[in-house]
Amino acid sequence: MEAPAPHSPAEPGSVQIVVTSPEQMRELGRRLAKLLRAGDLVMLSGELGAGKTTLTRGLGEGLGVRGAVTSPTFVIARVHPSLGDGPPLVHVDAYRLSGGLDEMEDLDLDVLLPESVMVVEWGEGKVEELTEDRLRVVIHRAAGDTTDEVRQMTITGVGERWATADLSVLAA
Repeated sequence: MEAPAPHSPAEPGSVQIVVTSPEQMRELGRRLAKLLRAGDLVMLSGELGAGKTTLTRGLGEGLGVRGAVTSPTFVIARVHPSLGDGPPLVHVDAYRLSGGLDEMEDLDLDVLLPESVMVVEWGEGKVEELTEDRLRVVIHRAAGDTTDEVRQMTITGVGERWATADLSVLAA
């Protein structure tokens, strides 16, 4: 992973990272897991195939949870219990959900969040009401038919929980 080019400044509370392979994306997830604790919400945005699930797979590895982390597109949400004393990982794919938090109420996300690390793919405009504190991860990749593995990522902490967090450790 490398730091971004100097001409693309991150907003305050943000870090920009360039990832050049799926393994680097998983490693970033493993590093990010070290910053997370129960009650944290991570919102992932990016095109299809951008690497959201690959990042979440690394998070699962870093958190030490049970079960293969795969896209929950058709089941909407999966809970991966911790194999140790850490929090479980709740992995949600909101892609097929058109409404906001009301539509997701049946998933009991508000009940699961305080004791879990929750990762929501495609959550923009749908789960922000769960908590004022969240980590927003935006993944950009080259558009069109390309084999380019380069991803430009912006990770932004929102709320008091992330106000003093040093997200620059993720770019190491």
